[in-house]
Formats: sequence, structure tokens, C-alpha cells
Amino acid sequence: MDPLFAEIESLMPIEIYGRVVAVQGLLVEVAGPVHEMSVGALLRIEVGEGIDPVHAEVVGFRDARALCMPFAGLEGVRMGCRAVLAQRESVVHPSTGWLGRVINAMGEPIDGKGPLPSGSEPRRLRASPPAAGERARVGPPLDLGVRALNTFVTCCQGQRMGIFAGSGVGKSVLMSMIALNMSADVAVIGLIGERGREVQEFIEDDLGEEGLARSVVVVATSDESVLMRRQAAYMTMSVAEYFRDEGRNVLCMMDSVTRFAMAQREIGLSIGEPPTSKGYTPTVFTELPRLLERAGPGKVGTGSITGLFTVLVEGDNHNEPVADAVRGILDGHIVMERQIAERGRYPAINVLKSVSRTMPRCVPDDMIPVLRKARQLMSTFTDMEELIRLGAYRKGTEPTVDEAIQRHEPLEMYLTQRKGEATSLEDGYDQLANLLEMTRG
Repeated sequence: MDPLFAEIESLMPIEIYGRVVAVQGLLVEVAGPVHEMSVGALLRIEVGEGIDPVHAEVVGFRDARALCMPFAGLEGVRMGCRAVLAQRESVVHPSTGWLGRVINAMGEPIDGKGPLPSGSEPRRLRASPPAAGERARVGPPLDLGVRALNTFVTCCQGQRMGIFAGSGVGKSVLMSMIALNMSADVAVIGLIGERGREVQEFIEDDLGEEGLARSVVVVATSDESVLMRRQAAYMTMSVAEYFRDEGRNVLCMMDSVTRFAMAQREIGLSIGEPPTSKGYTPTVFTELPRLLERAGPGKVGTGSITGLFTVLVEGDNHNEPVADAVRGILDGHIVMERQIAERGRYPAINVLKSVSRTMPRCVPDDMIPVLRKARQLMSTFTDMEELIRLGAYRKGTEPTVDEAIQRHEPLEMYLTQRKGEATSLEDGYDQLANLLEMTRG
């Protein structure tokens, strides 16, 4: 009965409304009983008979007025329109019937398959992460199906990883490879600020019927309002938390965290927050950890959320503010580089710059010497690459460099993988050990 009582308490006993007194850009100012409105409350702006109302969210207050931003356009909004308090807090009612469905940031279906079944328990869109002392530890190694990641950036169940790359380097393709090959009970995929034409391509070509059947896809395209783009990230995490609390191991993928940060920056600038580094407002760096910390292991006895979050680095600068902040929050980072993609090696992962913080305790002991030697050879070749290509290095001068040159092409082939190809953890280990002519155990 507790969910029913919570639902009854959330209902508005009386109609509370204010009036629109100013509109500036996408910011709507509402006067009236603002003491009844809180940050995050939902308003319904009535624009006229026979016209759909405009839904907005309270994002701040100024001079006894509520500052609101709309979830869609402001066409039809005029001075004096009623702004009715519809909901004090954003909630969603996910259920297992959402599997195989595509929804928007409001939790509404956009796949033409009919209405969504509603779960019995409301879940807050801006829920807090589990308390640190109540969380379980990360689980065993996960098979991502991608050789370069399985062997050199091993990920564990409940870990949170970032995929850092510039535009057009292959983040989305790598995400689709992981979504197809990774062994998880449920996948919740958030496409934040994506190009509209790519959504169907991702669902039909990358996920396919089998992948979609165990997935929930949340979509907010780049033409939608900043509030919808931000809310899509919250919706993705809330749906993932529902399945985690059901005892399932969830793969949560979000493309991309940078567009969430950009949406939060626009909201902050609109309500008068001072810009800091590269125009990002202070709330961006407050909201990022609140969002990303929701992924990870759940409480003991529940499931886990393995998070993979893409970060679009502006101008291929991996030290720009959002990338730097996200790297410090997550449990590891996968670095993709344009120079590698230009050489024709996909996925374009720089394994020397990529790190998994849980890897030291989840790699088999007999693989540690193999991985150490492989990294040493790749590092040696990278250091000497310019001299080698110019012909300034004479063969026989240094045995380590000679071996690095000899193993370079086989290692490059090992790191290359087609989109439809999958390699298990053990197979990847065996292939690398054979390549280096080393024995395991």
C-alpha cells in the first residue's frame, strides 16, 4: 500500500496557479503563490482553449517570481496566462513492460507501439545515489566483446567508465559493439542530443530486434529543448535504477554526458548564474557527480548498474573542463584518438592512455606478465615511432626496439575489430599470449 499512499500524497488537493508576467528568450517568469512552488516543480501554462498547454519546470526564483523553462516551444504564451502547479516533483513509473520500447524524456512512448504499462511505484527523476556505506563492491570482470577493452581496459560489473573522443572518431560505433556483445540482463540506453536521423539507425542496425528486446531506449534529439535534453539523462538513470532494484545487472549507456552538461550550462546562464571555465556554470560541476554517482553497485542484495558514458571532447582537447571533471568522477576512462582513426584502425582506442581503476584486482595472475610486455612494446614503439618512420633507427641497436618493431603490426591487427565481430575475455587473453609467444600459467 505504500506506493499507493505516496501517489495519493503527490496529488494536488487544490488548484494552485500563478500568472505569466514576463518572457525572455526561453525563460518564463511567473508571479503568484511562488511560496507553493519549489525548484523542480512542474507547471502547466494554459495558452487558450483547444490548444495544448505548455509544460514547464521551475528552475529558480528572482524578486518573488518563479523562473521557469519550457519542455517545448513557447508559441501561444502571452502575458497573464495561467501557470498551474501540476506536480511538486518529477516522478516516473517504470515497469518491466518498458523493455523493448523507445521513450522520450517525459517517459512517453515514441515508437508507435501503443501506451506504456505503468509501474506501481513512483520513482524520483532526481533520486540520490545509494549511501556509500550501504553499497556492495564491484563484481567480477565483464565481457564487453571488444578485444582492446577486455584485455587492456578490463571492466567489472558495476563499474563506471567514460569513453572520451572528439566528434567523428567512433564513440557511437564502439557503444553499439558493447551493447550487442556485453552480457547484461537489461540495457538502458540514453541518446542525449543525438542527431534525429541516427536514432532509427542505432535501434535497427546496431541494437537489432534481439538487442532491443532487452533494452529501454531514452531519446532526446538535438532539436529538443535544453530541459528535455537534461531530463533525458535523469530519465535514463531512473529507469536503470528501477531494474537494478529488481535485482538485475543493468548496462546503462549514455551518449553523451557532454550534451547533458551543455544543457545544464544553458539553464544556468538563463537564470543568471555566473559563467566560469569555458562558460560552464557552477551547477554543471555540481550536477555531474550527482548524476554519475547514481550508477554503480546497488545496496547489498540488489543488482548493479554498469555505466558507460561518452564524453565529447571539444577540439580533441582531453583536458577541457567537462572531460576533466568526468574523468575524476568515474572509475576509468577509454581514450579514442583521431590520429588512430585516420590510420584506419577501428576502434580507435589508445590503450596506453586508457585506464580501468578496477583492473589490477580482476586480471588473472598468469596474464599480468603478458599485459605488461604488450604495453612495454607498444610504449617503446610510440616513443621511437618518428625515428623509425624517418629511417633514423638502425636495426640491431636496441633489442627491445627491434622486438617492438617486429610486434607492431600483429598488435595493431589484434586491436582492430570489425563491428559485427565479438571476442570473449578468455579468447582475447589467449590470442594476445600467442601473439607474444608467451605461455599462460
